[in-house]
Amino acid sequence: MVQIKNALIKTWNKEGLVDFAKALLRFGILVKSDEEGSEFFIREGINTENLNISSYPDIDEDIIVINLKPISLIDDKELLGYSNLISLINNGAKSYEKHLTIVDPKDYNEVVERLKDDRIDLKFRKRLAAKALNYAIKYDIHLAKIIYDDKFPDILNMSFEKREDLKYGENYHQNAAFYLSNNGSSESISSAIQLQGKKLSYNNVMDANNAIECIKEFDKPTVVIMKHATPTGIASSNNLVQAWKDAFETDTDSPFGGIVSINREMDKDLAEELSKLFLEIIIAPSFSDESREILGKKKNLILLEVRGIDRPSIKEDLEFRSVSDGLIIQDRDTKKMEYKDWRVVTEKRPSEEDIETMVFGFKCVKWVRSNAIVFVKDNKTVGIGGGQTSRVDSSRIAINKGKDRINGSIMASDAFFPFRDAIDVVAKRYKLKAIIQPGGSIRDKEIIDAANEYGIPMVFTGRRCFKH
Repeated sequence: MVQIKNALIKTWNKEGLVDFAKALLRFGILVKSDEEGSEFFIREGINTENLNISSYPDIDEDIIVINLKPISLIDDKELLGYSNLISLINNGAKSYEKHLTIVDPKDYNEVVERLKDDRIDLKFRKRLAAKALNYAIKYDIHLAKIIYDDKFPDILNMSFEKREDLKYGENYHQNAAFYLSNNGSSESISSAIQLQGKKLSYNNVMDANNAIECIKEFDKPTVVIMKHATPTGIASSNNLVQAWKDAFETDTDSPFGGIVSINREMDKDLAEELSKLFLEIIIAPSFSDESREILGKKKNLILLEVRGIDRPSIKEDLEFRSVSDGLIIQDRDTKKMEYKDWRVVTEKRPSEEDIETMVFGFKCVKWVRSNAIVFVKDNKTVGIGGGQTSRVDSSRIAINKGKDRINGSIMASDAFFPFRDAIDVVAKRYKLKAIIQPGGSIRDKEIIDAANEYGIPMVFTGRRCFKH
């Protein structure tokens, strides 16, 4: 084993640092730090040797302990000033046979335990060196973006940190873990605080992510019920309990074992309603003490607090999907829905009230798997059909779910109608108040003629919202 005589310490995160430094001294290891670090240690009653790290190109110390301010808290100028410290981390990690490089306070205890019985072996050095190199890389990646920010660069490097190991993957035999981006949003699954419940699974994270992103579309008090990453019901109301009942009524079979997200604080009344049904996850910006007491009786029920989802918040950034041996990237679909961008293409025009409902409908259909058809009225879904290879089948499914509630509703489609059949199957049985769809089919005239035959106002948004 390499004899350890001294340690260089320069950290932003002081968690566990005092106890760690005292342990090093007990092993006869000299602690060195810069002026700021030495002042900190002196206040804690720890003697250190002072050195100037900013002009310290060579590494003599056996242990190198460096961690930096999180990227989310650093301004561009400050990050540029970290170059020397990043170099020290890299150089120390690459010389792992001589140096033990520590960047994570969570490793302090294991280092101390290994020092006790002389187990700072090569395998352990390599493990911490690999962690240190990955740690330094994330700062270099961010630095590259500061120097030149290209949305789709020729060479793409990304950095993520493990949040937790998941219970299992998409299926029980698959292993999985949840990693976080260094520049994540505060209103996302990545920032969710788990208040109670069982360990998250891969499917839990996927479904919760869609439930959170969907609820962020709405400003009025809203309830979203999600199952297998697609909505089974969505409703807005001044009363959350009523919104829940309206959303649930869309499809009373599917919510069992599903996920519910709301954009207001979870209160006692809604908690009592939700406790009547088996749910996997409930998501809210906050939970009242009374609601926690009620829902806490279900020990496996996962409660996720996601602050900020009580207001519409669509982050304009990129989204990523993995493919075999690759990654595809696109702009997130964040364009705001505005009536001024629409085109009324039928003889009959929609009323002002219908326009508001059409906006609601298009927000809903955006989150249903393509091909998607949604029927809405009174700020609630009454029939949802999605995930089909033909649009007419999605229409049939939505009709079957909604039945007579389809009458007097508005039909929303996530893409153009290739044929009029998806309209015929509903309009022959029920009266529709309006249709909203992107338009753009080579048979648009045929579709417009069908709407005119049934006396249905129809608008083209000019904007498709496929979801795969």
